[in-house]
Amino acid sequence: MIGDGLKAVVLLFIAVLVQISFASAYAPLGGSADVVLVVLIAIALLRGSIFGALAGFGTGLLLDTANLGVLGFTSLLLTLAGFWIGRYGETTAGDRFHAPFTSIAIITVLYGLGSLALSFVLGEPVPAHAILAGLPATVLLNLILAWPVYRGVRRLFPPTQHSDRVHDVRLLG
Repeated sequence: MIGDGLKAVVLLFIAVLVQISFASAYAPLGGSADVVLVVLIAIALLRGSIFGALAGFGTGLLLDTANLGVLGFTSLLLTLAGFWIGRYGETTAGDRFHAPFTSIAIITVLYGLGSLALSFVLGEPVPAHAILAGLPATVLLNLILAWPVYRGVRRLFPPTQHSDRVHDVRLLG
């Protein structure tokens, strides 16, 4: 577990550097790829909810510090994303082919809407059209990154067998 934590720290640190240096500056079609979100989702799918939440919090704190933004803003959003995608991976996703693509598409949309809502609650002036107009392009770019990133992360974090993992959803009654 310590080895997984160290691998996740290094991988997410590199993702933050790539995000800040390259990805946020390149915006085709009005949206930019969110490398950190894609890497976090891949890790959370493979390692579970608690691991995903901790990775999301640490990565969000690093992003907030690097961008000189509101401290905790990105941490909150990435913690929620890491937890819920980790939970999805623990319960129903398993080794399904569509799990990374579905997760990345849904969380990208929810991350954008959550960012808009949180900005509104904090009273920050954020034009909604700027986030919503670039959202389809961001989803597309994240989906393009999904397969190569997920395969790379899967090599670093091979799936483990847990005895307490739910393999199928069963109806009781």
